Amino acid sequence: MANETLAQLSNLFMYSAIAVYMLAFFAYCAEWAFGSRGRVAVHSARTTAPAPERELVGAGVGARPGAPARPGPAERLTGRGRDGARPTGPRDGDLVADQGDVAGGDPQADRYGRIAVSLTLLGFVLHAAAVLSRGLSVRRAPWGNMYEFSTAVALMLVVAYLVMLFRFRQRWLGLFVMVPLIATLGVAVTVLYTESDQLVPALDSYWIWIHVASATASFAAFHIGAIASVLYLFKDARERRAAAGAPLGRGGRLLDRLPSAATLDRTAYRVNAVIFPLWTFAIVVGAVWAESAWGRYWGWDPKETWSFITWVAYAAYLHARATAGWKGRRAAVISLVGFACFVFNYYLVNIFFEGLHSYGGV
Repeated sequence: MANETLAQLSNLFMYSAIAVYMLAFFAYCAEWAFGSRGRVAVHSARTTAPAPERELVGAGVGARPGAPARPGPAERLTGRGRDGARPTGPRDGDLVADQGDVAGGDPQADRYGRIAVSLTLLGFVLHAAAVLSRGLSVRRAPWGNMYEFSTAVALMLVVAYLVMLFRFRQRWLGLFVMVPLIATLGVAVTVLYTESDQLVPALDSYWIWIHVASATASFAAFHIGAIASVLYLFKDARERRAAAGAPLGRGGRLLDRLPSAATLDRTAYRVNAVIFPLWTFAIVVGAVWAESAWGRYWGWDPKETWSFITWVAYAAYLHARATAGWKGRRAAVISLVGFACFVFNYYLVNIFFEGLHSYGGV
């Protein structure tokens, strides 16, 4: 039996969290709107000062007088100069140095951005309380059906954003994270909601804490990679037009306040590369759980099949970057294909396909 008091409290926390996230979304929008009044330079590797001409130097021949010293292996590895200091100023591909300029130098826009971050933190606390009280109401893992899994994924998405915010100071992600976050919670409370209840027998196992938690964190982090890939495609197109001297127009000025295309590409790659082993672990653990529950490790159930397809897509993305040197547009497209497979596997396979995993509670 479920504890109705805790279940109702969970619903109250969830609706409160959604309301606060909505306020945060409007605050992020205000940051971008008021930031448009500031002066923001187009940050692009293609529009910055030209690189110094290369000079062929024979063996044993020193550098020409007055030329800057070429960095050694240690300097190239650490990114520091010979004096041990890091170079100042934004640098393409550097997540910490290249943070973009959402506020556009406008103090009021920056104030709205700080308010948005504060509201995001408040929403996160309410959101976490909702997920926790939902689990306590039935004394189990709070991700036993599609409603609970969706709220848990949304919570981990906020965690991923906060890591990017406080570790790499990427506040520009805030507006773009709020969109899938609010959409996911909106669908959860309107379409996927089910009353708090005990698990179906197939899920009543300690493996749910390991397998589903890993899948939840993976899905949330892949959101960040997909967001960075989408923005990269737009930013790269604008930088190419700038490099070609084509008219940029006023419609794309919001893109000028994002980090450079190289940084967006590096962001997507790092997030996807870091989380891919966890997604691999989730699939392997799921197979072990399947053997315990159904007597076989793999049965080509629709859920299992699309999980494998998603894994192949992200593996192809990482392999292409590591071996073929695919960066930029082609890599971004593969990344988005992998994320689309993940979304298809979660929503469409769970709802419209019949299989051993058809217990989403919809």
